[in-house]
Amino acid sequence: MEYEAVIGLETHVQLKTKSKMWCGCANQYGSEPNTNVCPVCLGMPGVLPVPNEEALRKTVLTGYLLNCEIPRYAKFDRKNYFYPDASKNYQLTQYDKPSTANGFVEFEFNGPGSVNGLGKVRITRAHLEEDVGKLTHFDRTSGVDFNRAGVPLLEIVSEPDITSADMAYEYLNALKEILIQGGVSDCDMEKGMVRCDVNISVRPVGTKELGAKIEIKNMNSFSGVRRAAEYEIQRQIEVVKSGGKLVQSTRRWDDVAGITEEMRTKENAHDYRYFPEPDMMPLAPADAWLAEVKAQVIELPIARKQRFVRDYQIPAGDAEVFKSNVELGNYFEGLAKQSKNPKAVANWIINNLLSKLAELNESEKAEQGAMGLEAADMKLSSLADLKFKPEALLELVALVEAKTISSSAAQQVFTEMFATGKAPAAIVQEKGLAQVSDTGAIEKFCDEAIAANPAPVADYKAGKVAALNSLKGQVMKLSKGKANPALVGEILERKLKG
Repeated sequence: MEYEAVIGLETHVQLKTKSKMWCGCANQYGSEPNTNVCPVCLGMPGVLPVPNEEALRKTVLTGYLLNCEIPRYAKFDRKNYFYPDASKNYQLTQYDKPSTANGFVEFEFNGPGSVNGLGKVRITRAHLEEDVGKLTHFDRTSGVDFNRAGVPLLEIVSEPDITSADMAYEYLNALKEILIQGGVSDCDMEKGMVRCDVNISVRPVGTKELGAKIEIKNMNSFSGVRRAAEYEIQRQIEVVKSGGKLVQSTRRWDDVAGITEEMRTKENAHDYRYFPEPDMMPLAPADAWLAEVKAQVIELPIARKQRFVRDYQIPAGDAEVFKSNVELGNYFEGLAKQSKNPKAVANWIINNLLSKLAELNESEKAEQGAMGLEAADMKLSSLADLKFKPEALLELVALVEAKTISSSAAQQVFTEMFATGKAPAAIVQEKGLAQVSDTGAIEKFCDEAIAANPAPVADYKAGKVAALNSLKGQVMKLSKGKANPALVGEILERKLKG
């Protein structure tokens, strides 16, 4: 009997706010332990939580970005459990009345479960809650830092629509891209801004009933999710094939050993004793407020890529670059709208401009590192710091297309305009880079090359067509790279065949 995997993901994302969810403490990573705390986020007796409106906005914005419904009634609940990182011994969250519900994410995926190169995962809900503290374990003791406690946290729960580890990986990357570009979260996984719980079960192919759900907790990298899912799927299949029984449970992923290990049998919802938070009124968003939030919705990354391919006739690989880098995509689109050859514009931006910026930034990193600056404090060059105006790229493309300069000369022009900000035409004139298209001058160079290189001439006449490239190179050398290569080829062929 063949088995298939059924996977659902619970992705926890810290929201991009200046303060915490219920108080005015800073939502700031890297502070000294237990310095961004107050009686509210420490859960002291008698305190009153006040919701962070920006967190509420970003929650509803996420709902719009994920194609969700926005209910007109939502509330907060207490999820009760006892653990050292939860100072209140409960977590404020949303249970049966969340702020968003019933959405979906579409993303590029070609594996099982995809349709026309797209995967689709339904979103059950994206509900708002608070983060807990961070435990650090030492040899004989443990410490807890409550700086993270009370940070607004969005839990995005998917339906069990994911069929493989690769599909889970692509979904998570697409989700992260939407949240970053939408301004919801920075999604910095090294800072713990995104964590993921993976729910996996297996069942015989063709059946509908779900198997025992086994949860892998607190995954902090997408590649880890993929590896853990690959292992766990195979482990579960081996258990059921050997006659064993799977029990609903929670496991942890050992990234070094590459295995999952059981932590405990899984609690059900009633184990948390949910009840409505008595200190907060329900949420009832007004039409005007919802309209303000909806106005912040961006073009989704996948829609942007599809539009760039369709409207500007550029390859999917180029559009992928512009999809992933919004600033670069905006830079390209501003020029593509003015150009008859958007593909040429894309080539210069991706192959030349990005390369030059990368070289410059590496140099600046080295200099600033020598000054003792940390990476977070470094100021690196970006598109806003370019010395030339964007329209200079259009001018450069036009010079190449008009055959005023050769492709190799264009590279020299770009290097100079990047360094100095001078206009391409001025650089061409100043450095004498204009291409020679005078037939008489090129014929003279061709005659000299033919006379000085009898061997490749003989090879060409003997049928070795590739020998013509050697002669072309000699002509270009004689013309100091200025001869029009297309004319050189035509004239050489005519003279050799004649």
